[in-house]
Amino acid sequence: MNETEADKAGKTAIAYQAERTVQPEKNGEVFSLREAHNLVSDLMTPNPWIYWADFLFNIVVGWTAFFTALMSPLFSLWQIGAYLIAVLALYRAAIFVHELAHLKKGTFQTFRLVWNCLCGIPFMIPSFTYDGVHNDHHRRDVYGTLDDGEYLPFATRKPMEMVGYVLLSFILPLLLLARFLLLTPLSYLIPPLRKIVWERASSLTIDPNYKRAENAIRNDHNWRQQELAAFLFSFAIVSLIMLEVIPLSVLVLWYLVAVMVFILNSLRTLAAHAYRNPGEKPMSHAEQFLDSVNVPGNPLITPLWAPVGLRFHATHHLFMNMPYHNLGKAQRRLVNGLSDNSLFLTTMRKSLWDALMRIWQESARATNASRKMHHIE
Repeated sequence: MNETEADKAGKTAIAYQAERTVQPEKNGEVFSLREAHNLVSDLMTPNPWIYWADFLFNIVVGWTAFFTALMSPLFSLWQIGAYLIAVLALYRAAIFVHELAHLKKGTFQTFRLVWNCLCGIPFMIPSFTYDGVHNDHHRRDVYGTLDDGEYLPFATRKPMEMVGYVLLSFILPLLLLARFLLLTPLSYLIPPLRKIVWERASSLTIDPNYKRAENAIRNDHNWRQQELAAFLFSFAIVSLIMLEVIPLSVLVLWYLVAVMVFILNSLRTLAAHAYRNPGEKPMSHAEQFLDSVNVPGNPLITPLWAPVGLRFHATHHLFMNMPYHNLGKAQRRLVNGLSDNSLFLTTMRKSLWDALMRIWQESARATNASRKMHHIE
């Protein structure tokens, strides 16, 4: 499908959504943003005790389960159960990188250090790989455009592209390991490679064509120390395995846990937005909000695949600096307190399956429309 046809497919998907819902904006607003802000203005302050308790509990449970799985008989119920617990607990711990990207500049520095030491570096995702990059995703002039590394117009493309995105999770841990174990030292030995590594291999994004800007740093100005720590950690583990000090099964289990974490996160990412914007022009704050998704779901099950407040992703895009532990309360206030909540409710999905099926069906319709236009031409 050439570029012109892709544009037409994107317009078809957007037109379909416009017919399916009410007009996106009323007098320039989805609803009164001032009214919405007044309802939740007291929920903007993060509680450090909640951050520390949540993260430390999950990281301790996660690594305990990891080593329990490592030492349990192969394919035993103990090993399978411990593996699943490790995946879910370490996934929740890892998602705190999203909060680190949003916390007020210069705050939570000790928390950031501990997170990197216990989670970010062991999983080859130090916080600098998300810092700055994710903040651009929330900029009004960047969101949904070709400069947004966290956005691809999946709803206007072939459904199989979403399948490919999820399947990428199987090689992502190996790519991250290679980036820090091999490319870090090589890039300092070969100066021209340093720029390439920074632009192309230093960001947690979903767009393979994304190029990180030189100044895309907000909090992690010590990114070189983080990079060195990730290299030393990976070098030590691989060396100890080669020397048979620790078994190869440690690396195998690390890979299996990381793969499942990335699969869960890729599915959550696909359910986080409608992904309808072809990318030629920016979207207004109202359009960005309506292009995002809330999945309140079951309070026990939904946080397993959308942890740390990410099931309220549209609400997060409305108030990006609100701490995760207040998003549920904000969601309830907005649903019940807005004088007109009809448009707010259009961001809601019943479940992960509901969200994924909607974008899959929209993608299929856009693809069929493109094929018909190509046949006519």
